[in-house]
Amino acid sequence: MDAQLARDYLLGKPDAWEDYPFGPGPAVFKIRQKMFALLITDKNGARLNLKCDPLQAQMLRDLFEAVKPGYHMNKRHWNTVLLDGSLPDGEVQRMIDHSYTLVVRGLKVVERKALELAWGTEILYR
Repeated sequence: MDAQLARDYLLGKPDAWEDYPFGPGPAVFKIRQKMFALLITDKNGARLNLKCDPLQAQMLRDLFEAVKPGYHMNKRHWNTVLLDGSLPDGEVQRMIDHSYTLVVRGLKVVERKALELAWGTEILYR
């Protein structure tokens, strides 16, 4: 998966939006006001920071060379995924879905319920 495909998939999540709070470089993807992904594209290539369950985060790092502890993030809860083509697109999508779901579940009850009513739980919690 390249950076453009990742961006398109991130923005395809219900109510997801893109922000640039750190300047023109890193793109931050949010649901409501909470970040669920950070996409960086520079001379070193493209990489994606994604929230992850701590046990799963370590398992993914052990399994895939392209999954590292979260760069400039809480390394227990975030992974950096190198978009170098070594991971199947479906696995990157699954990691994005997991990050999005973790953040949605952490929203205030009223925000989460509004999203569930608008989109349905099947779409929201893929």
